[in-house]
Amino acid sequence: MRIAILDPAHGIAGDMMLGALLALGLDPEWVRALPAALGLDGVTVRISDVNRGEIACKKVDFDIPPQPHGRHLKHIAAIVDASTAPTAVRRAAMDAFTQLTDVEARIHGTTREKVHLHEVGAVDAILDILGSIWGLQQLGVEAVFNTPVTLGDGFVDAAHGRMAVPAPATLRLLEGIAVRPGPEGSGELATPTGAVLVRVLSKGAPPATYTPLQSGFGAGSKDPPGRANALRIVLAEADPDLVAVADVAPRETLALLACDIDDSSGEFVAGAADALRLAGALDVTLVQTVMKKGRPGVRVEALCHVGDADRLETVLLTESSSIGVRRTLVSRRALPRREAQVSVDGQTIRLKVVTLPDGTTRAKPEWEDVLAAARTLRRPAPEVADVARRAAETSAV
Repeated sequence: MRIAILDPAHGIAGDMMLGALLALGLDPEWVRALPAALGLDGVTVRISDVNRGEIACKKVDFDIPPQPHGRHLKHIAAIVDASTAPTAVRRAAMDAFTQLTDVEARIHGTTREKVHLHEVGAVDAILDILGSIWGLQQLGVEAVFNTPVTLGDGFVDAAHGRMAVPAPATLRLLEGIAVRPGPEGSGELATPTGAVLVRVLSKGAPPATYTPLQSGFGAGSKDPPGRANALRIVLAEADPDLVAVADVAPRETLALLACDIDDSSGEFVAGAADALRLAGALDVTLVQTVMKKGRPGVRVEALCHVGDADRLETVLLTESSSIGVRRTLVSRRALPRREAQVSVDGQTIRLKVVTLPDGTTRAKPEWEDVLAAARTLRRPAPEVADVARRAAETSAV
């Protein structure tokens, strides 16, 4: 399978990533058409060949007419949702912007709704983030990995004044990701947009072995003497099994929606849960709880992609009697999974096969198929499930 390895040894930013993708063969005309795909009138794209530290790089610049001082997340969401980008690209882009917004909210002690984005709400940041995510898809990349991120040194001037490097948002976004400080006097090397692209796209360290196919460099704006201010991206082929092992339990940021209900019957609560599942929730759980004055209640918890949270909040408030929904960001580690099937006395049974941390697999038969086969074969369902599991083990599906 085709993978991309981000190598931010000299830093990473959104424009550097777009430039590196161009160096890898991304169509320049596609990049020039990106503003129109986002409905951003008056924006033009300049692509140039430059050197950074004697290394040939691609450089991307956007010429942007006057814009609002900053944007709220809802304004960015409107731009992204109205674009012609594929659904998966829009979802990943909104995941990135939501994480940026939430980090800023935590840093400034406010709420997501009140955050007025400056740098991350600028048009060039929207183009960099969505363009990078979409560009990887254009190049057929199926998985992204990264080497340690070099942070830089010194101070950076931002909308909120002079800050030490790494900027607070950058460091928060890189929590749990391998980084290294310096070199001394290098300035800011990893920007918030670069950090959030690593956060959203990368599955961590590259697999144990891979075959490099091509590498390309994307230039940053500065050209310091004696150092290449450029991001390298390596396109490679890797064994899917090795990628699966490297990808075991990847960490992803999701939204958890929750509300407590004590004034509805069980049927209505179950109906709300079903509506959330049909609307795209990844998981819905009903938990018995005790509310004020000892009243029995039910807590509804829905796990979803960050970009779907607003829509699913509306579903929960509409389909239940709740008058308020709590939202928190959670980190989930999910095992890689795939579907397989086996035959039990002529009956086809699908199985969910997951890869464990040691590279081995575990299979679980789908209950609906087990039940249908048990009825047809007139055998106990646990027996049919056990036969299906053993068949999966012996056939190495």
